[in-house]
Amino acid sequence: MKKKIVFMLINMNIGGTEKALLNMVSELSKNNYAITILMLEKYGDFIKFIPNGVRVEYVKEYKDIEYLMNKPLHIIALDYMKKGRIIKSFIMIFFYFISKVMKERSLFYKYILRDFVIVNEEYDIAVAYAGPMEFISYFVLNNIKAKKKLQWIHFDINHISFNRFFASKFYKKFDGIFVVSKEGKKHLLNILPFLEEKTKVFLNIISPELIKSQAEMGRGFNDEFDGIKILTVGRLNIEKGQDIAIQSLTKLIQNGYKARWYCVGEGNSRVNYEKQIQRNNLNDHFILLGADPNPYPYIKNCDIYVQPSRHEGYCITLAEARCLNKPIITTNFTGAKEQIKNGVTGLIVKCDEDEIYQAIVKLINNKTICKHFTNNLAAESNDTKNGMKQIVNI
Repeated sequence: MKKKIVFMLINMNIGGTEKALLNMVSELSKNNYAITILMLEKYGDFIKFIPNGVRVEYVKEYKDIEYLMNKPLHIIALDYMKKGRIIKSFIMIFFYFISKVMKERSLFYKYILRDFVIVNEEYDIAVAYAGPMEFISYFVLNNIKAKKKLQWIHFDINHISFNRFFASKFYKKFDGIFVVSKEGKKHLLNILPFLEEKTKVFLNIISPELIKSQAEMGRGFNDEFDGIKILTVGRLNIEKGQDIAIQSLTKLIQNGYKARWYCVGEGNSRVNYEKQIQRNNLNDHFILLGADPNPYPYIKNCDIYVQPSRHEGYCITLAEARCLNKPIITTNFTGAKEQIKNGVTGLIVKCDEDEIYQAIVKLINNKTICKHFTNNLAAESNDTKNGMKQIVNI
């Protein structure tokens, strides 16, 4: 009989967490596992890439509470008060103060989920995959029936909004906790050392074969630029550091280098970045390409791949650039040293515009180093599928 696994996350928007999930479910044997992806929102360009045979479900009631989830409780209380919904307003004020006292919102989650139907089906494994998102962790623990329950941590908890009080109370109820890098695990256990026995590292799954085949498809660069093509892939978001990249490129152009920097990705910082690009007179040099579910033709054909992130959990786009043997520059975020050997397979620098600039100049002026990095990456094994044994063992 097939083992039944459900992975829960917010949506299937284009991002590293969602890409890692796609890769994982693609590797799980459909003969041995019945896989369900449960989403809060029916949204995301990656939905169409979910493999055949994987069931997709949505929390239909979520649309009724989405407003409550996305605004601070005191603002919701004020909104209700303005609409004359006095009782509702006082309820929100009550939960606002209770949450302040408890320093976490589990009682509020219990309240808003009071009318939700517990998922009827019983699974062998239920995974709170979009971690650390408190609501999904709470939902998996309380609204899904499963023999085993797992918590996934995709981000560096030192650099995101991580509620240690909620985690202290609820993470111990999970049968296992997976963190996507060794350094990320260390950061989690520094805060919650009592979780050590049930916490393991699970590197994000990538498929070198699929990446290389998709690199031959899609549109890629079509502007016929014949200078140095620099590429970054990731959400347009302050944590991904595209603003730092813009400043680094400004120095390159001012110092006479013929370079163009391309960014594949979309996000809520686009408008700010467009203004920054204009202020620095880079309209023809820093190109925001938008989201593309297949960034691999760009990676394959760029001259230098740069990951300027302020923080990451396990950077899957960095792993993909490694698969395509590109000269790589990355900032020293959590997990970077687990992927790149500084001076051997790439350059690791501080999250600083001048350091990134100097590293790019070094690669532009020394093709031997680029060749050295490319050869060393080609000799590496990029197989991360051994981690699948941990799912099988559970």
